[in-house]
Amino acid sequence: MTLALEPTLNEDAKFRRTLGFWSLVATGLGSVIGSGWLFSAMYAAQSAGPASLIAWVIGGVLMLTVALVFAELAISHPESGGLVRYPLYSNGRFAAGIVGWSMWVCYLGNPPTEAAGALQYASSYLPGIYQGEQLTGLGILLAIVLMAVFVGINYFGVQLFAKTNNVVTAIKVLIPTATVVLLIVSGFDGSNISQHGGFAPYGYGAALGTIASAGMLFAYTGFRNIVELSGEVRHPRKHIPKALVTTLLVTIVLYLGLQVAFLGAVPSGMLAGGWHGVNFDSPFAQLAMLLGLSWLYWTLIADSMISPSGAAIAWTASNARNAYGLAKNRFFPGWLRSVNDRWGVPTRGLITNFVVGILFLLPLPSWHQIVSVTSTLVAFTFSVGSISLLAFRRTGVTGPANQLPGMAVIAPLAFVISALVIYWVGWPDLTKTIPIVAVGLVWFAVTWVRQNQGVGELSGGVWLIAHLAFLYLMSALGSFDGSGLIPAPWDSVIVAVVSLGIYFWGVASGTAYLRAHPRVLHRPDQPAEAAG
Repeated sequence: MTLALEPTLNEDAKFRRTLGFWSLVATGLGSVIGSGWLFSAMYAAQSAGPASLIAWVIGGVLMLTVALVFAELAISHPESGGLVRYPLYSNGRFAAGIVGWSMWVCYLGNPPTEAAGALQYASSYLPGIYQGEQLTGLGILLAIVLMAVFVGINYFGVQLFAKTNNVVTAIKVLIPTATVVLLIVSGFDGSNISQHGGFAPYGYGAALGTIASAGMLFAYTGFRNIVELSGEVRHPRKHIPKALVTTLLVTIVLYLGLQVAFLGAVPSGMLAGGWHGVNFDSPFAQLAMLLGLSWLYWTLIADSMISPSGAAIAWTASNARNAYGLAKNRFFPGWLRSVNDRWGVPTRGLITNFVVGILFLLPLPSWHQIVSVTSTLVAFTFSVGSISLLAFRRTGVTGPANQLPGMAVIAPLAFVISALVIYWVGWPDLTKTIPIVAVGLVWFAVTWVRQNQGVGELSGGVWLIAHLAFLYLMSALGSFDGSGLIPAPWDSVIVAVVSLGIYFWGVASGTAYLRAHPRVLHRPDQPAEAAG
């Protein structure tokens, strides 16, 4: 029994399988190396000092485990917009609706985030667009123009996207690599890491919390765009796992290098008040100028437009597939389930995401404000992939030929680490996600009633609500900006143990759902009542 045998839908057939290994790597790296590399090192240092290095390693390990989970899902059933489809196959419309909604919101925030990051750096030579740590009215207008350009490049087909992205990515890898080398050679001060409060001036808990809040997950998570485009890959089994692992390994090394370079390049005189006081509008560019590397300064200012723009192009492509997938799930309106006959692109999704994405810039007109909200949701959306993987295996959806080694351990590990990262964000930031999840629940309730989906579509996702409620409760009671009623490290231990139990609950629910709805494996887009 395999999802790969499902009859191809008419709209799916319009996608063009033209992407190879290098295009996938360029998509992954192009998404990862965006505005994140320009800002994350500074915000991580502000929050955790040199201990931010630990956070990059933990975040990288999490991303690697999650990438392997999605690699198996993608080769078992390559599908454009697959990240919002796999939960539907394994756990039904309730789980798929809440996770898909959260994922769509996360992705929706990325093009505005990249545009805001590009303009924040550009404020060095374009006065009047960034003031008081956020974009001005003129800055917001320019960000909207940039977002329109991202849509335009994607509108005219995946080939134009791939060719544009390949060239841009080559430049994006070269410049941050050169920045690491030049900052270390020109001005590295090792005492910054051992003095000024020591290696962990704000405690190791701050390092754990910064994984999501400082934009690390935002920086890493671009690898998922490889999976989003899996329905347009020539040889999925051959190319997708290698492209995912290559992207993550390069990224981990690069971001560790950038963090080390930043920590050592900050003038010691700026650390009199600790790392909390370090603040730049254009971090690496201003450090280059302080070290007398004026040519590197101008190179970085130029790249501040290239790197975020390249990442935003990839994110724009991926979220159009998400909107398309959610429409196939019957969570979004059916008119979004359309692929342009001429260009082989879900153009309606592109345009809809652009219009709604503008709304991110109005209440959250800065890079850090947007990232602090979306990064926590990113960790939440990672969890369901691990559930789907084991449920697929237990029901024979994923045959032995498509099973990657070690996933029986890696999948639950990815789920548990994801839960810990969400918990480590801290109660004040975690509460910001509650309204977003609540809107998703209300919208699902509307679709459930209007489509008469039946109780069977709810049972596979009850564990998900229990998982979220548990994490919110622990966050309120724990040591990460909560009440402190449950002290460290026991709070993290409790989160890990209970989350592991919830993981196997989710797998059991998914397995039961798949066995109760066998026809979903063949036509997952049809109504649940017909499928059963």
